[in-house]
Amino acid sequence: MASDPQPMKSDRRYQLPPVGGNPSTRREGTTPGSFANKSQIGGPLTFSSPDTPGMPAASDKTAWDFMPADWRRVGEHWAAPEGFVPVTQLEHARLGIVTPQMRRVAEREPHLSPEVVCDEVAAGRMVIPANINHLACGLDAMCIGRASLTKVNANMGASPVSSGTEEEVEKLRWAQRWQADTVMDLSTGGDLDATRRAIIGHSSLPIGTVPIYSMIIGRKIEDLDAAAVLETLDHQARQGVDYFTIHAGVLRAHLPLVRKRAIGIVSRGGSLLAKWMLHHKRENLMYELWDEICAVTRRYDVTFSIGDGLRPGGLADATDAAQLAELQVLGELTERAWANGCQVMVEGPGHVPFDQIEYNMKLQRRLCHGAPFYVLGPLVTDIFPGYDHITSCIGATAAAYHGASMLCYVTPKEHLGLPKRDDVKQGCVAYKIAAHAADVALGIPGARDRDDELTKARAALNWEKHFELSFDPDTARAFHDEDLDVDTDFCAMCGHDWCSVRISKEIVEFVSGKDEAYAWDSAKVSAALTPEQRQILEKRGVLAASEIHKLARKTRSAMKIDAGSKAACHSDASSAPEANLLQIEAMKGDAQPPPA
Repeated sequence: MASDPQPMKSDRRYQLPPVGGNPSTRREGTTPGSFANKSQIGGPLTFSSPDTPGMPAASDKTAWDFMPADWRRVGEHWAAPEGFVPVTQLEHARLGIVTPQMRRVAEREPHLSPEVVCDEVAAGRMVIPANINHLACGLDAMCIGRASLTKVNANMGASPVSSGTEEEVEKLRWAQRWQADTVMDLSTGGDLDATRRAIIGHSSLPIGTVPIYSMIIGRKIEDLDAAAVLETLDHQARQGVDYFTIHAGVLRAHLPLVRKRAIGIVSRGGSLLAKWMLHHKRENLMYELWDEICAVTRRYDVTFSIGDGLRPGGLADATDAAQLAELQVLGELTERAWANGCQVMVEGPGHVPFDQIEYNMKLQRRLCHGAPFYVLGPLVTDIFPGYDHITSCIGATAAAYHGASMLCYVTPKEHLGLPKRDDVKQGCVAYKIAAHAADVALGIPGARDRDDELTKARAALNWEKHFELSFDPDTARAFHDEDLDVDTDFCAMCGHDWCSVRISKEIVEFVSGKDEAYAWDSAKVSAALTPEQRQILEKRGVLAASEIHKLARKTRSAMKIDAGSKAACHSDASSAPEANLLQIEAMKGDAQPPPA
C-alpha cells in the first residue's frame, strides 16, 4: 500500500525580502504577506514602499513645525491665543480635540482609531475635506492620507460645447455608484453656479473645484484682479465646496523653463495664469494673495489641493526642471497654509514614465513634508488614446504604492472629449483596481480580506457568492451566463474534465474548496438577466438580441434541467463522460445562429 506523500524537505535556494504587514486580518492562504515596509503609524512612513537606491528620504518635518505665529509651546503641547475658536480639522487636531468627523473616518477605516486620525491630521499627513456648510447638508466625512486606504477622485463638469446640469448630476450619482471617494466639478460651460450648487446638494462625497474657471466667466484672464479672486473663493466656499485647486505655484521665473517643452503647459489653470503673468509682467497673483486666500479657506474649512500648473503633458516633459521647480514652491505654500491653520494636499503629475514614478512620489513626500499627494494617473505611455484609463491606472498603482494618497481617475475619453456616463464607470473601475492593488501591496490591515473571501468562494465553485463579493456583480454574472447560465462545478472556460478548481476540491488532502461557509448543495439555473446584465451583453455584441432574450431558457433546455432541479451537467448527477457530452452539446447550441 502506497504511503501518503511527505512534505518536501527544506532546500531553499532563495531568500524572501523583509516582510511588512499582512493585508489579511485572518492571514488566509500561504503567502508570507506584504513586501512593503512595516507600517510606522505616527511617523513619516505610515504605509510605504522600500526605497530604491537614490530615492529622496522622507522629510523630518510635519505641520507641527509650521505653527501660527501667535501660538506658543507649553511643555509638550501647543497653546492657542486666548479666545481662539478652532474652525478647521487641523486646528481641532492641534488642540487634541477629536471631532465627530475624525470619529466617522475611524468608523469607515477600522485599522485607524479616532486618536490616530487626530494625530495624522495634526501632523499634516491626513486631511478631512469637510466644508462646514457641506457638513450641514449631508456630507459623509472621509479622509485622504497615506495612513488610510487609497482614495479615488472622479472628475466631471459641463463644457461650453457639451453636457448640462442634469447630466452632470446623473454622472455624480454614477460616480457614487462606482465608489468614487470624492468628485471634482470642472465645469467650464453652461450655468457654472447652478451646476456646482446642484452637485453639492446631491453629494454625500466631498466636492472639489478649480475656482479660476469661474473667475474668468464674463472677463478676459488679463482682467482678473485680487477682488475677483477673493470674491469667487468666498462665494464657492459659502456654497459648500470642500476643496479648492489653486495654481499658486506657477511663478514668472518658471516660464522660461517651459519654452522647449514638447507640449507646453497642459494645465488649464497653469496656462491661464502664465498668460496673466506675461501680460502684466507681474508675479502670479495667486501666489501673492496666498495668505488672504488662506483666510477664506480657513473660514469655512476648505481644504487646499494645491495645483500643479506645470505638470507634464507627455512623457517627453516628465520630471523636468519646470515641474520640479514648481514642486519646490508647492512645498513652501504647504508650509504657509499650515501656518494659517489650513488643511493641505498637493497635486501631482499626469504623464510620467514608469521608471520615474517612485522618484516623483518620494520627492513630493520630502519637499511637502508628508502632505497627502493627489495625482492624476500618471499615464505611462502616450500612444493609446481611447484607452488612457488603462495606461494611467498602471501608473496610478505604482504612484499609490510609492506614496500617493489619492488618485484622480482618467476615463477612456481623456484627451478626446467630455466623459459620458459609461466613461465615468470605466474610469472609476480602473482606478478602484489601482487603489485596491496598492493597498494590498502596502499591507494595510484588512485590505485583502474581501479578496480572500472571493478566493474561497471561487475554490468552492460557489458562483452566487463569487459574484456577490465581486466589485461589479452584474458584469461578472452577465459574462458567466453568456456561455453557461447554470451555476455548476465548472465554467465554460475549461469545461468539466479540465476544471483544475474542481479537481483540487476533490483531492481530499487539500483544504481548497472545503470551507463550510461556502458549501452549496446542487447546481441550479441562474435567474433571468437583470436589465443591467442584459445591457452589458447587448453592448458586448457577442450574442444576437434573440439569444440574449432566450438566454436562461436556452441553456436550461440544453442541460436538461427544469427550474428548481439539479442540472444534469453537475458532476454528482452524471458521469464525467455524460457531463462532458452535455456541455459540448450546449456549447454547440450556443454557437448556432438564431432562427430567421
